[in-house]
Amino acid sequence: MPELPEMERYRNILGKNLTGKIITGVEVNREKSINIPVQEFIDQVANRTVVAVKRRAKHLIFELDSGNSLLLHLMLGGWMFLGNEEESPDRTKQVILSFGEVNLYFIGLRLGYLHLLEPGQLQEKLAGYGPEPLAIGLDEFKARIRMKKGTLKSLFVDQSFIAGIGNCYSDEICFKARLNTAKKSASLTETQVTSLFSAMKPVLLNALEIGGYMDDPLFPGDTKTGQYNDHTLVYDRENQPCKRCGTAITKIKVSSKKSFVCPNCQED
Repeated sequence: MPELPEMERYRNILGKNLTGKIITGVEVNREKSINIPVQEFIDQVANRTVVAVKRRAKHLIFELDSGNSLLLHLMLGGWMFLGNEEESPDRTKQVILSFGEVNLYFIGLRLGYLHLLEPGQLQEKLAGYGPEPLAIGLDEFKARIRMKKGTLKSLFVDQSFIAGIGNCYSDEICFKARLNTAKKSASLTETQVTSLFSAMKPVLLNALEIGGYMDDPLFPGDTKTGQYNDHTLVYDRENQPCKRCGTAITKIKVSSKKSFVCPNCQED
């Protein structure tokens, strides 16, 4: 599932390419991927201008000149492709937005969605999310973490605690902070809390710069998307040597989720 670095990369690219562009056509091939009847969705989205592309947590928000927004969550298996019909992947597209000869294809939206929301609906939908990890300060981070008692893994994937981090980057952040993902947040010292905070932003920004870990290209000739797969610290590196100490990375189960850790240099 795409996390903050992936969605922020998508936001950057789509914002540059689509802001100010008119949606000249709308095609819906799966009604369950949207939230209102198909014809109503088409009528309200077609011929609208994209005035901004924003991100909140793992969502993208396409703001329209009508005042409404398209809220996208790719969930597991969802992805996008920006290109013309000849360049598009040979995959079923649940929704297609056309911008003249260029189309934005929404693919794999079996669990994900593209919902058209009024401002109040959008605010309500996003109300339960915690602060953005790239914007939160140390004092607020400390205050929020002291309110939690679960494992670090469960803490970082909890979108009400902090928004945009999931399975991959929770492992990466904990590794950089030298803390096991199974460690209880209530047991952390002040120094360890600071270490977690200090690890969080560099890990996310580095992944964003490298291209994120999702494999599917966003546009024709896109060779950068997914390059973080070759740079992960521990995630999905079971039995490979730790990049700090050489010990084999192990896969464990934490809070019912898989997690990758170095058993030697991440403190329990």
